[in-house]
Amino acid sequence: MEEKVSNDPVVAIVGVTGAVGAEFIATMDKRGFRVGKLKALASARSAGKTVSFQGKDVVIEELTERSFDGVDIALFSAGSGISKKFAPIAVKSGAVVVDNSSAFRMDPNVPLVIPEINANRIRDHKGIIANPNCAAITALVPLWPIHQKNRIKRVIISTYQAASGAGAAAMDELVESTRANLNGQVYTPKVMPHPYAFNLFNHNTAVDPETGYNDEETKVIKETRKIFEDEKIAIGVTCVRVPVLRAHCEAITFECEKPITEDQVRAIMAQAPGVTVVDDRAKNYFPMPIDASGQDDVLVGRIRKDLSDPSGHSISMFVAADQLLKGAALNAVQIAELLPQRVMA
Repeated sequence: MEEKVSNDPVVAIVGVTGAVGAEFIATMDKRGFRVGKLKALASARSAGKTVSFQGKDVVIEELTERSFDGVDIALFSAGSGISKKFAPIAVKSGAVVVDNSSAFRMDPNVPLVIPEINANRIRDHKGIIANPNCAAITALVPLWPIHQKNRIKRVIISTYQAASGAGAAAMDELVESTRANLNGQVYTPKVMPHPYAFNLFNHNTAVDPETGYNDEETKVIKETRKIFEDEKIAIGVTCVRVPVLRAHCEAITFECEKPITEDQVRAIMAQAPGVTVVDDRAKNYFPMPIDASGQDDVLVGRIRKDLSDPSGHSISMFVAADQLLKGAALNAVQIAELLPQRVMA
């Protein structure tokens, strides 16, 4: 085992060749996340290749049960199967795991953390901290500061989810199928269950035959209640995959216990951490994936009274966020930055 080259943590990235893995590296680089040593882990077919981190080439290693010797922090984004197998091994080796999969999110012993909302839960970890679902993060970052001032009792969400949520292969399929469509060629989907170019469809997770809800929708419902620590909040969600490369959008209508105005919501959003207001009615300029891509904040706009609720308790708005950043890598890195085990030189 190599010795640490500084007092900064040894960090392992599991799934370093994936879309989120690449963003882990870029985000750590951008934020000046100090690392004593980086271990880049992936499948055997990627071993021996290199990734660039802080101006140096790091050789990718095959993920094995010995990969976590000497590791302080392990960032996982390689699917729930890999997380379920290797996260406990990493913890046993002494690492703190920040897991981007769904494997541990609903485990009552695992904190489910969005730092802008419940950073205090990080200290409760027993070796694993879960990163929430990207659609949940996109909605909850702007909803939480409202919920704190005027409890939200009901939320209706419709998502417009980009290819990035299904990984690099889905992003490639969107590009390739669009090119084929424009050239008049037939393209057979390999990653998605339906044609992706110039099309949209129910989110590509399994649909519960009893409830009719897909897994993505169920995740948003359950995770919202866990993060808000409010089992009574009523949530309705429709998750749809749209032909956008990167950044998710969501139409959100929420009902508060007390009356609330759009001016009050704008004032709250203007001060909310992790939020940028994009709400220009005169120019018809509101949150868009093209603007959210590459941005750390959740963009919030279309803030308006819900005309279907004459009581004045409801507001509708539209949000956009980079699924690979705040919806995944950035949120995980923010958690890692707050870990008490992290020792600065």
